[in-house]
Amino acid sequence: MRPDWERCGADLPAHVSGAFICSFECTFCAPCAEALDDTCPNCGGELVDRPTRARKLLEKHAASTERRYKGG
Repeated sequence: MRPDWERCGADLPAHVSGAFICSFECTFCAPCAEALDDTCPNCGGELVDRPTRARKLLEKHAASTERRYKGG
């Protein structure tokens, strides 16, 4: 799970809802997904709701710390 939104670069905790992903796990916030008409600009795939990770599991299965902000 990525730690930031790919288009706007804001922080994205793994336990927070409201993220949208494509099948390659490109990650976007709701306003960016809407602006993109729910279509990933990287692969053309559909953007769907990203599941959250339970806080109790984050210690054992930590989210990624690699940021993927591309801007635009």
